[in-house]
Amino acid sequence: MSSRERILGRVRRALADVPQDDPPYEDAVARDYLREHGARSTEETVGLLAENLADYRAVVHRCDTDELPSLLARLLTERKTSTVLVPPGLDEAWLAQVDAARVADRAESGAHELDQVDSVVTACAVAVAETGTIVLDGGPDQGRRRITLVPDHHICVVRVPDQVVSSVPQALERLDPARPLTWISGPSATSDIELDRVEGVHGPRTLEVILVG
Repeated sequence: MSSRERILGRVRRALADVPQDDPPYEDAVARDYLREHGARSTEETVGLLAENLADYRAVVHRCDTDELPSLLARLLTERKTSTVLVPPGLDEAWLAQVDAARVADRAESGAHELDQVDSVVTACAVAVAETGTIVLDGGPDQGRRRITLVPDHHICVVRVPDQVVSSVPQALERLDPARPLTWISGPSATSDIELDRVEGVHGPRTLEVILVG
C-alpha cells in the first residue's frame, strides 16, 4: 500500500460516521467573527500600522508623494548603498534622485548574486494595521519573492490610505491566493531556545517602510 492510499484510508475512516447530508465545509463553520477590533478613522488606522511596524523593529518614515524621491535618495545615501535592486514595474519617478547603480530583477539571478546587492526597493500589495504586516504578492512593482529575502536591506513603499486595511480578513479579500504571497512583520528575526534574538537569518536584517500619502 502506498503512502497516498494509507492517508486516504485514514480520511475515509475518520469520515465514516459523518452524515451524507452534513453541510459542506465552507458552510460548516460560522464566519461571523469580528472583521476588525474597534472603530478607527483612516488616520488612526495608519497610525496603528506605523506603531506596530515600529514595535517589530521596522524603521518607519512618512512623507508626501512629492517628497518620496528625495527621501529614498537620502535613505540609500545614508546606508551607503552602491547597488539597489529594482523590480521591473516600480515607478521610475521614485528613484529619480538615487545615484546608486540599478540592478534588474532577473529570473536567472541566484542567491549568491543577490547577496551582493546592497538594498532593494519595492512597493507592496497591502498593509495590515492590527498586525503591523506588509504583504507582497509578486506584482510588477514588487518583483520575485527572493529579491526581498536575500538582500540585507529592504525599503518597502506603502501607499496611504489606499493600501492600508485594519485587519487580516480585510487584507485577504484583496489578495489572490494563487499568487506567491509573502507576509512581512518587521525585519527577519529568530530566537534560539535561550531566547537570544538573531536578525537577518532568513530575510533582510533591516526593513524600512515608507508610508506615502
